Amino acid sequence: MTANNANWPRGYIPMIEPDFLPGILSAASDLAFVLSKTGIVTSVVLDEDQPERERLSHWVGRSMRDFLAVDSQSKFDDILTRMADEWAISTPVELNHVDEEASWTYPVSYTVHRVGPDGDILLLGRDLRIVAETQQQLVQAQIALERGYEERREYDARYRMLLASTSDAFLFVSASDGRIRDLNAPAANLLGGARDELTGAPVAQEFKDRRRGEFVENLVSLALSDVSSELAVQTRRSRRDVLITPTVFRAAGERLILCRLTVEAGRHQVNDRLTHNLNLLFAKGTDGMVFTDTKGIVEAANEAFLELIDAANVSEVKGRSLGDFMARGQIDLSVVLENAMRSGHMRIYSTKMTNEFGTRTPVEMSVVHLNNGAKPAMGFLIRDASRVEAVRSAVQMPVPNMADHNVAELVGSATLKEIVAETNDVIEKMCIETAVELTRNNRAAAAEMLGLSRQSLYVKLRKYGLLKKDEDS
Repeated sequence: MTANNANWPRGYIPMIEPDFLPGILSAASDLAFVLSKTGIVTSVVLDEDQPERERLSHWVGRSMRDFLAVDSQSKFDDILTRMADEWAISTPVELNHVDEEASWTYPVSYTVHRVGPDGDILLLGRDLRIVAETQQQLVQAQIALERGYEERREYDARYRMLLASTSDAFLFVSASDGRIRDLNAPAANLLGGARDELTGAPVAQEFKDRRRGEFVENLVSLALSDVSSELAVQTRRSRRDVLITPTVFRAAGERLILCRLTVEAGRHQVNDRLTHNLNLLFAKGTDGMVFTDTKGIVEAANEAFLELIDAANVSEVKGRSLGDFMARGQIDLSVVLENAMRSGHMRIYSTKMTNEFGTRTPVEMSVVHLNNGAKPAMGFLIRDASRVEAVRSAVQMPVPNMADHNVAELVGSATLKEIVAETNDVIEKMCIETAVELTRNNRAAAAEMLGLSRQSLYVKLRKYGLLKKDEDS
């Protein structure tokens, strides 16, 4: 004997008395329906202990399709079509029941079988409410996790914004290992290091003559004392005398120390006055002042510099290369930057500043390398040379070819043309030597600086014996 086209493994299927069949079906499934081949419910088999038993009695004699959600009706129509030719559907089919009269919603997974000679259909179902509730709980848990993650990001953004916007210096130090967990930019500047470099470093090593364990214990003791007090220390890198005001709190099970750093009162007042005066000088000074990074990118400029290049606003020059406003561009900029960084400063350098309309103004500039360790910069003081007195006292300079006699002594022994030519040669040689020295023997840059072609420069170098001198060195 076969059942559903599959051989029974051990002999014939035993005969089951009709009285026992409903109990077997209710035990094998959570609920069972017998349908006609057109989908009419002819019988409902439920466990007698289930509360839905009485509420489903009105399904008998009605189409199963009337008690299905919209998304499940097409699935049920497909079951009826397939069962006209098949004995069973091998894969379970999930249907969502809806009964408005009984206020009942029931997701069920059915196995479908054909029974009887008239094509009746048996649906054996497993209740999926527990699975659905579990899935709903998982969805709610996921939503809660996402909401918590977004709240954490929001709090972190507020914390970062507060650290970045405050002008006070703050450190977060772990009380367990004494390492810096976080700090803001004013604290990094006060300690004389970069923020990334200081994060994770032992806090005690950033202050002079302090041991890690003892230093952290002092901070905790001061924070827990009834009387508010401060700890006077000196920073190791910047040699600044500061006061530390500690506060202990706990976050995620770890004790942290919030350290507020303030400069001692006496020095703080001096620095405030100096800073105030420097700010006034920068804002109201008659000479142009420009601060750039070590590559010449403008970071700040005063009104005098803006007037010099006819710029309306500092935003027009900020972020641009200072070489954009020099007559010889990058050549001038490279010369002053290289010499200033090599020796720390460059006292006087003559060039011309140009504006967007091509107007050139002769200037004299002084450059200082501001090497503060954390973020080195370059300071430029630029003076309009066209306003300087027309005649300046001559600077005594050695004249190699005229060391043994004065120009006045040549009168009478040489013609005026010969005297002028020899004097011009001396001046021309000194200018070429100076340009080659400033550009560190960069012939192309020296030629550009002197307004000569490279070929003309080589001719003059050969004329004055400078080419051979450079090659020998």
